[in-house]
Amino acid sequence: MDLSLTEEQSLIQDTAKRFAESELAPRAEELDQTKDREIIKSHCRQLAELGFMGLNVSSEYGGTEAGSIAFSLAVTELAKACASTAVTVSVTNMVAEVIQVMGTEQQKQEHLSKLCDGTYLAGSFCLTEAGAGSDPAGMRAQARSEGGEWVIDGVKQWITSAEFAGVFVVWAVTDKDAPKGKGITCFLVNADNPGVKVNKAEKKMGQHGSATNEVVFTQCRVPDSAILGELNQGFKLAVTELAGGRIGIGSLALGIGQAAMQYAVDYVKERKQFGKPLADFQGLQWMIADRMTELEAARLLLMSAAYQKEQGLPYAKQASMAKLFASEKANDACYTALQLLGGYGYMQEYPLERFTRDVRITSIYEGTSEIQRLIIARDILSDQNR
Repeated sequence: MDLSLTEEQSLIQDTAKRFAESELAPRAEELDQTKDREIIKSHCRQLAELGFMGLNVSSEYGGTEAGSIAFSLAVTELAKACASTAVTVSVTNMVAEVIQVMGTEQQKQEHLSKLCDGTYLAGSFCLTEAGAGSDPAGMRAQARSEGGEWVIDGVKQWITSAEFAGVFVVWAVTDKDAPKGKGITCFLVNADNPGVKVNKAEKKMGQHGSATNEVVFTQCRVPDSAILGELNQGFKLAVTELAGGRIGIGSLALGIGQAAMQYAVDYVKERKQFGKPLADFQGLQWMIADRMTELEAARLLLMSAAYQKEQGLPYAKQASMAKLFASEKANDACYTALQLLGGYGYMQEYPLERFTRDVRITSIYEGTSEIQRLIIARDILSDQNR
């Protein structure tokens, strides 16, 4: 089995690495402390110019057409420097991919080039609600047909990049009499629609630079042409096409975990206690060996899932496995790295404190670890029953 990267994949990985080190890392702490949206907007513009906002989008629509493996590699490298920027890139890429897969030609022409070239600084998914997170079929947002248009009313919660997104992918119930999970439709809604209101940013534990907002739809009118995919088939889109987002979040978690452990490794080589470097103590060596082994396993799971997707093969189970393992082990890696620094790891002047806050959400958003386990188990058990 050949696990080597293609020339294009290596180039994208190296470009992401150099950009992360030169542009993201120097301002990551400032972005975290100030939450200055102009910093992340600048990052988005620069990344669009480099082709990172449409990595798996056809060149016909302005995309890079580099594939899912390149997408995973890029998000990992960006996350090593700034998780807030990496999640913005990951979600925007998935918005573009969903439009490319499910959209009409008119929708592709209208939105894809704007996502890829930075005209839209980001794209956002509006799926989660206060009472419908792990159970999106329980959503309460509704859309009714009226005079040849659809009128959307509802509130969406914890929407990434909502403050500066150019387009929203919005789910709403269009047949309230249908069984649960049925009668849901997906719409494309422009951010400048007068029926859209983005409320103030949430105060979060980590990833402070990433905008996370409540989005309110009030008498939000869109034409029939705004329907993405088929009428009343939106839930299927949510649980299938968005599986690719788990590769993105798993890759983001991996990047944070790798950055944390590399920082800790460099530290224990220099720091001395009892007259010798910390790196000479076997107990610490074993901690490092365990975490690095787990992160390498996470990387291979992510590459496997990305490869399956790129080849057009079923990949939902693989994406859930990769996201589950990468996010859990990245959390472990950050806490181990912080422990290796001791009291210094707890101080804000060292990046471990930020890494540890930033990584925590990766086992929650894009499907919690518990939901990933359900997806994996159901897939395995259904296979055995066939």
